[in-house]
Amino acid sequence: MANDPDTKAPEHGGRLRAAAAHYGVPLSDWLDLSTGVSPYGWPVPPLSARSWARLPEEDDGLEAAAAAYYESPNGLAVAGSQAAIQALPQLFPHGSVTCLSPLYNEHPHAWRAQGHAVRLHPAGDLRGALAAGTPHIVLCNPNNPTGQRYGGAELLEAAASLGARGGVLVVDEAFIDVNRKESLAAVAGSEAAPNLIVLRSLGKFFGLAGARVGFLFASADLRARLAFRLGPWTIAGPSREVARLALSDRSWQGEMRRQLREAGQRLVQMLEPMGVVGATPLFATVSPPRADEVHEFFARAGILTRYFKDNALVRFGLPDSEAAWERLAAVLAEARGRRM
Repeated sequence: MANDPDTKAPEHGGRLRAAAAHYGVPLSDWLDLSTGVSPYGWPVPPLSARSWARLPEEDDGLEAAAAAYYESPNGLAVAGSQAAIQALPQLFPHGSVTCLSPLYNEHPHAWRAQGHAVRLHPAGDLRGALAAGTPHIVLCNPNNPTGQRYGGAELLEAAASLGARGGVLVVDEAFIDVNRKESLAAVAGSEAAPNLIVLRSLGKFFGLAGARVGFLFASADLRARLAFRLGPWTIAGPSREVARLALSDRSWQGEMRRQLREAGQRLVQMLEPMGVVGATPLFATVSPPRADEVHEFFARAGILTRYFKDNALVRFGLPDSEAAWERLAAVLAEARGRRM
């Protein structure tokens, strides 16, 4: 199904100021569960004065740290994976693309904005998406917001099929870090998968959304063309320093994976009565009979969730403290009492 390009920005979570104004709840009183960003972020230390005073340089160790963490030399540092999402469609002739939906809504928006015809296909049905015949496919693994996972062999087979028709497979792995062995970053752009493009971000697992640092893994030619589009100094010096340190902190990463798995399981157990349709260690998504009313009810209690109107889904992120867990539990109990 083709769509005309449009310039209306997609909605996102995290708009606390707008929520505070709309619901009359003071900004400081909100519990924000709308973004999927880890509330237990990597502890940022004081940064060097040099990172603020000099133009960013690519030989500062960030690329080496990323190559080690992602197990691939084929990465291009970008200002959050969002920068790559917006620029990627510019690198291909106008055509058609299939997005496995629902998914992070910036993906179809970016392709439409560049004049491509976007076809939405049910998430999870990769075989059916391939049968649609479009040259390119875009998906999230794990999927946001449904938590749907695709196997590595299945994705590599799909990439090979798309390559035979001159297309690419774009895999957004923003939520994969807790289960990093499921990532295909190590093979993206290699001889084994030259037309596979993988996106990674430090925003979710590392809790560094404000740093705006991400990576694109792809062939050398595509990385070069994208780098030319983006221009120099795409990531600020302080952000590069933070990212390098966080990617190198293996001790913290290991402990955080354990902590997030436990927190994610706790969240799923709390939300099960509302009908959990999918989850990752960083969020759980429910499909209650009246999703709009559920989102509204929590918002009026000062808890911001992410409401997906087109799919009647509500996504909950992780609370950031025991007090916040207890607050969520109390509002959930009240919602159950109202049979929501």
